[in-house]
Amino acid sequence: MASNRHLGRIIALQTLYEQDFRQSANDQSFDLDAVLARNISRYHSMIDDKSFIERLVHGVTKNEKKLDKVLQPVAPEWPVDQIARMDRAVLHIGLYELIYQKDVPPKVVINEAVELAKAFGGDNSSKFINGVLGTVLRQQETAVVAEQPKPAKKAPAKLRKKAKS
Repeated sequence: MASNRHLGRIIALQTLYEQDFRQSANDQSFDLDAVLARNISRYHSMIDDKSFIERLVHGVTKNEKKLDKVLQPVAPEWPVDQIARMDRAVLHIGLYELIYQKDVPPKVVINEAVELAKAFGGDNSSKFINGVLGTVLRQQETAVVAEQPKPAKKAPAKLRKKAKS
């Protein structure tokens, strides 16, 4: 199952990379569903969970602007449009899974993104991806802790004694 999802992420990455490239070239003939179907068909005998790949690609595409809003403050020295196309696609997949796919443990999401960056990105891509996604995870964990209700404070001993009387 795990390796199947790894292959699924690779297929999603290929699809999202092609989408980004063709859209930046103003290719009006681009059809996301057709490209996704083509990429899935290449590996159909090795894929058990086609819906995972489709959810990932469509989820990233639908939420791309929201993902960029999360990404920009975490990597302020890199405007989103100046991040290498492959790194941006890997980050989008990782961010989407961290934020929207609660069925995958966060550490697995980050590890998978780092592995994609090592395989398909530049020399420093994996470190960059790890740093950005690690920061987002820490921010999420901090936000969850901040949302936890604080335990009620005990009344001072003098007040507790009066209450018992």
